[in-house]
Formats: sequence, structure tokens, C-alpha cells
Amino acid sequence: MIDRIFTKQGIEYLNYFPCLAITGSRQVGKTTLSRQLAKHLSGTVEYIDLELPDDYRKLEDAYFYLSQFSHKTFVIDEVQRNKSLFPVLRGLIDQDRRPGRFVLLGSASPHLIRHSSESLAGRIAFLELPPFILPEVGFEYLDDLWLRGGYPDVFLQNTPFHLWMQSFIKTYLERDLPQLGLSGTPSLIGRLWSMLAHQHGDLINYSQTGRSLAITGPTVKSNIDFLESAYMVRQLQPWSVNIGKRLVKSPKVFIRDAGILHYLLGVGSFEKLLGHYKVGSSWEGFVIEQIMACTDPAAHFWFYRTHEGAELDLLIEKGGVIEVAIEIKLGSDSTPTRGNVEALKTVKPLSAFLINHGTMDYLHSSGFRICGLTDYLQKYCNRF
Repeated sequence: MIDRIFTKQGIEYLNYFPCLAITGSRQVGKTTLSRQLAKHLSGTVEYIDLELPDDYRKLEDAYFYLSQFSHKTFVIDEVQRNKSLFPVLRGLIDQDRRPGRFVLLGSASPHLIRHSSESLAGRIAFLELPPFILPEVGFEYLDDLWLRGGYPDVFLQNTPFHLWMQSFIKTYLERDLPQLGLSGTPSLIGRLWSMLAHQHGDLINYSQTGRSLAITGPTVKSNIDFLESAYMVRQLQPWSVNIGKRLVKSPKVFIRDAGILHYLLGVGSFEKLLGHYKVGSSWEGFVIEQIMACTDPAAHFWFYRTHEGAELDLLIEKGGVIEVAIEIKLGSDSTPTRGNVEALKTVKPLSAFLINHGTMDYLHSSGFRICGLTDYLQKYCNRF
């Protein structure tokens, strides 16, 4: 198993906060990361998996059980299955605010985020764990990671790509999402998921998508919001500021993991990917996910587009300042368009990049630095 580079940040959180929540989708490696963190903790670590009946019963009276072992660090997996646990943890932490007392693992859900943030405010840090990213697997595996996605089991090829994805999506639709509280039928959510794959990288029109599924636009939005909270989908919001321009107001929708996207599109090889009509959008989504995972988690992310055609694929904002503007193109010989340059003049970021699939790294006369994804992550990202 590849050592996750998020371990260092997790250790920093545990050295300061009494509680750390590691969130992310199923099978992304949360338990593995918690075991890597445990090696750096000084006391005894006890794992409790709330999907196991015996472990679940231990916490039926959580205060009684946990208060007996205040010297231990508890790692509680699938914590969203016991929503009454959060007020108990708050009481225990207020009695002893020693750092690193609890590590909570959860397949993200609205319940997990809401209850933990309300009950444990000021006592908890959040660490979102994505699938594998390039700095973890090695930059020489860029195309493999893009094609297969970053879920550990499928990237490490323990299971054939098609079979693993088929099982993963079936389980998510029939068991995991309903357990998290999604009310739509597996058939409906499966069709929506597939439809979103074909809209990957496009502006989402909830009403039009709803008509295709024979449901209302608000129902579509609610279901997409839920898929986003489960880390399956990303809705990238448009940057909106009073600059006297007619700005696009709809979000762009992406399937977060490239492997899931390619499975839903029926793409099983790199050759088929390069010939697919969504290859450019696939590359855009992949680059966005890699950059967001490698950027300071305090940053905010947007895209910029006007009705007149000025466009930037990703804006990175910190402290109210657009620090980085990024345009993403697949071709290694691509250059900024007139719309990109116009957008750059309006947004006025501190720096601007055009990221492609090539290996050159140079400053273009337009103000964009043109480079490949590997160079950008190695030279111009500073999270790791």
C-alpha cells in the first residue's frame, strides 16, 4: 500500500485538536490512513467499526464505555451510523481536552458534517481524503491514474478495473447512499449518475436534466447535492463579482474520480479515452481534482465564464484574493485563446497558468505560464 502524503497533516491536527474527522468516499483509504497515523501516536489505539454489530453495541451507551478508557485514542469508523455520538464526544472532550483523543472516519454525509460541526465546534479538525493523487503514486503514472482513477484497489490492480467499478457502483447505489439518507431509488440515481458522466465538465441545467429523468429540477438538484456530499460529484461554482460583465451563473458538474467517469462512459483503455468525445472534459476534471487536492484546504475554488466567451477553467482564491487562474487544455501545443486573455485582464490574478498534457514549461506573452500538470504540481503547489 502506498503511504498517503496526508499523514503529515493528520499528525499536525492530532497534535493540536482533541478530535480529527477523516472524511471521504467508501474504499478511498480512510482506515489505512488512520493506521498510518496510529504509528505516530504515543498511547494505545482502539478501533471501533460501527458496521460491526459487536462494535456498534459497545457504543450503545457511548459515555459509559468511552469514559472507562480515557487513556486510549479511539478510531471510530463509519461514525455517521451513530448520530447521537457527537454530543457524547463533546462532553468527554470538555472533561479532557488532550489532543488526539478521537479519530472519526466517515463516508461523508450531511448528517456527519452537520452534527460534528455543531457539536464539536472548536474541538475538531477535518481532513478530506481523496483517492490517490499524482504526488503519491509517482508522476510517471500520470496516464494510468487519469485512466483508472485513484481508488487504491483499482489503481493498484488488485481487482480488474471493470469488475471493481461495477461492484463499487452497485454497492454505492443499493446500500451506501440509502444508508447515508438519499431517498431516490437506485435505478433513478444510477441513471442520473450516468447522465452526469455525459455532462461532465458542462454547465448543469437542473430543469433539462429533470425532464430527461421525468422528475423536477429541484429534485435533480437535491440528488446532485447529495452525491456531492458523498464525494462522488463536484459542482464547481462560477465566480461572481460585480464587474459589469454578463457572467454565467450555473455551476459546472464533474464526476470526481476519473476511473468512475470512464467506467460510466464505457471507456476501458487509454486508446479509447483519447478517441472519446469527452476526452477534453475528462482531462479538465482530472486536472481540477489533482490541483484541488494539492492546494491549501483553506482555498476556495471557482471557474469564470461570461456569455461573450471569456473563460478560465479554475480560479483559486484565498483571503478574498484570486491568487491563481488556470486554463486547462489537453494538447501539448495549446496556447491561450482570445477569451482566456480577456478573462485574465478582468480577473487580474496574482499568477496564471495554462496547464496541458505536455512537458514544456515557459512564460507566454499573454501572461500565462504554460506547463504540464506534473510541472505545476511539483513546482507551483506548496501543500506537500
